[in-house]
Amino acid sequence: MGGFSSEYDISVKSASVVFKYLNTKKYKAYRIYITKNSWYYLDENKIEHHVNKNDFSIQLNDEKIKFDVVFNAVHGTPGEDGILQAYFELLNIPHTSCDSYQSALTFNKRDLLSVLKPYGIKCATSYFLNQGDKIDTNSIVKKVGLPCFVKANKAGSSFGISKVYEENKLKTAIEKAFYEDDEIIIESFLDGTEVSVGVITYKGEIVVLPITEIVSENDFFDYEAKYEGKSQEITPARISDVKLKRVIEVASNIYSTLKLKGFSRSEFIFIEDEPYLIEVNTTPGLTEESILPQQANAYGISLPDLFENAIEEVLKK
Repeated sequence: MGGFSSEYDISVKSASVVFKYLNTKKYKAYRIYITKNSWYYLDENKIEHHVNKNDFSIQLNDEKIKFDVVFNAVHGTPGEDGILQAYFELLNIPHTSCDSYQSALTFNKRDLLSVLKPYGIKCATSYFLNQGDKIDTNSIVKKVGLPCFVKANKAGSSFGISKVYEENKLKTAIEKAFYEDDEIIIESFLDGTEVSVGVITYKGEIVVLPITEIVSENDFFDYEAKYEGKSQEITPARISDVKLKRVIEVASNIYSTLKLKGFSRSEFIFIEDEPYLIEVNTTPGLTEESILPQQANAYGISLPDLFENAIEEVLKK
């Protein structure tokens, strides 16, 4: 849990829920915090024990603890962008998230959309900027129109995102996005119903969970809407059978095409009956209030079962 990004606190909340619901008769769980300055195990007495990064182990008195599996609940870097995945793969330690390449690809919005376009996955018109590039607001507006969304390319939980209505507000929004990442993506506004689609591997099969409709009280599904109750998350979504069939097909296709594993949550906006992909999250929130656990519950999967399945899927491989 933890990580290096603005999503640190959200990750700790997710991991704490996993720790709470894991079957203690079946698993011995250790809370490992990953921070920029240190990696440590926090015991029940709030004492920190250093993690040996050479083999991802901890020393408790005279016993060296090595782990059978890592439950990855680190949102953002380094747990959602492939860094930790590559580290665990080098050490041959099984982990619950997808492989390092898929993690890095899905975390990079620009690269993800570029890879999926040849497979017929529709997405918004976009404009890319890197730190140091000349900012030509006229060219941006000409390509994506107004309003538009300015986003950090590699960030989650809506950090660094702005909805811009006027050209003279673009530079401020771009600066905000560059605070989170040195690459940004500016996308055209899609005016339609927004849905979130959870896809997981459950008991060996790819399962598309019940769809959630997002109705934000704010101008868009921002941090407040996601985490501070400023939205309605309606499961199952109030969409037609045609829309439902199509988005299930697209979300399942993305999961299979990218060879994802474990949890995933994809966001779409419908333009008429066609779902347009916004992003794919491979380490989604796992608190009781988070969307994917809500969807699992609607499907009939409890939190203990959801978390246990993720571990067992890894261990049986």
